[in-house]
Amino acid sequence: MTTPTGDNSLIDPGVARSLAAAVPRSYWLDQADAPEPLPALAGSVTADLAVIGGGFTGLWTALLARERYPHLDVVLLEAKTVGWAASGRNGGFCSASLTHGIGNGLERFPDEMPLLEKLGEQNLREIGEAVARYGIDCDFQPTGELALAAEDWQLDGLDEEAVAARHFGHDVEVLDAAGARAELSSPRWTGGLKYTTGNAMLEPGRLAWGLLRACLAAGVRVYEHTQVTALTPAAGQAGMRLRTPYGSVRAGKVALAAGVPGGSLLRRVGAYVVPVWDYVLMTEPLSAAQLDSLGWRDRRGASDLGGQFHYFRLTRDNRVLWGGYDAVYYNGGRIREEHASRPETYRKLAEQFFTVFPQLEGVSFSHAWGGVIDTCSRFCAFFGTAHAGRVAYAAGYTGLGVGATRFGAQVLLDKLQNEESERARLTLVNSRPVPFPPEPLRSAVIQATRASIARADRNAGRRDLWLRTLDRLGLGFDS
Repeated sequence: MTTPTGDNSLIDPGVARSLAAAVPRSYWLDQADAPEPLPALAGSVTADLAVIGGGFTGLWTALLARERYPHLDVVLLEAKTVGWAASGRNGGFCSASLTHGIGNGLERFPDEMPLLEKLGEQNLREIGEAVARYGIDCDFQPTGELALAAEDWQLDGLDEEAVAARHFGHDVEVLDAAGARAELSSPRWTGGLKYTTGNAMLEPGRLAWGLLRACLAAGVRVYEHTQVTALTPAAGQAGMRLRTPYGSVRAGKVALAAGVPGGSLLRRVGAYVVPVWDYVLMTEPLSAAQLDSLGWRDRRGASDLGGQFHYFRLTRDNRVLWGGYDAVYYNGGRIREEHASRPETYRKLAEQFFTVFPQLEGVSFSHAWGGVIDTCSRFCAFFGTAHAGRVAYAAGYTGLGVGATRFGAQVLLDKLQNEESERARLTLVNSRPVPFPPEPLRSAVIQATRASIARADRNAGRRDLWLRTLDRLGLGFDS
């Protein structure tokens, strides 16, 4: 395949044809039975708890609040529609890990890892139970996952990773090249790891819509197209005032679950998160012969082991989702709607897809989309409070939030209700990542890190002085 450049005449014709009909929308949200938008808030209302953000963190917070404290009057405010952002644009990998993997957790929270792994497995199990209890048709499948090496250098450390995973109760097998290709057929694989625990696959859009229905049935008032433009202490009384375009909310407590945009409402959040753009392709449904050529019998979600990595999975209608690799940061942290579609990245992803799966040559992509991930320097969520404990926030999931958001919702409620729990005492819950430097230094640091990660992948994983320095400081950049 020809490497894409600024000269479109060098684009491989097969790659161009594969992308020609791709619509620039998340496949998960582009469904005929998507719910009709709910009306915006008009006028002034009061509530015991106001939740800002209709992604997974906000939806779980509102639903769990009604489950844990049935007396609470809960209102949820979403700037656009429920699940439209990262919660509806991800790959649908629902991991038990609360720490962005065991390795990252051991580096940052070694003493707490037994408890963190126990809580993560409990959280994943309870997500499955909630999906069943509320009748959410999101194809929740506890499949485990594959981590596959495409280069020999990516095999380094796999035995040690397997030992660490087994120590925490995971069922994991180290694969040689033949074993990896038996799990998922590609000439690229040189080995890998097969986990049969610790991850479920689901359809994120349908999970968001199912949680919305559960919230409404539980008595949560939900307003869409209702952006919170200001968050201030309520004048002359306890609680907070939330200003919206056509009204306002007075609430005793507030859960801020808006990711990167939450930084505009609470400055202390903005210093710790940056918006990283991630891009995804979805194929048309595969034929029976094409599906058989993959040998993907157990349908586990998968990723490769590069520094710039891909993630990929099958859907229930036998499409292949292929995303990742090209994590993009626009200087200044700009978030613009036009960034949601990036043809140069789609071309790159398509070329790489056909290199990994040459047997699928001729397959077309039906959807191509992108979206923002709120990334922090420790790769996993952080939490805190503001305004004398009347506001609690969660952010920084760094691309592994489908499962962890439910845990984050529990933390927010613990903090707002002053509950004592195992969660509430965790260092993970009571510490923050190292903040990113202010602009323009922030952009320079991030772009230097992105370039070094790409260079390491080209040089058999050898990390340069810049990356080694970040490693020593416990800092990083990921999506």
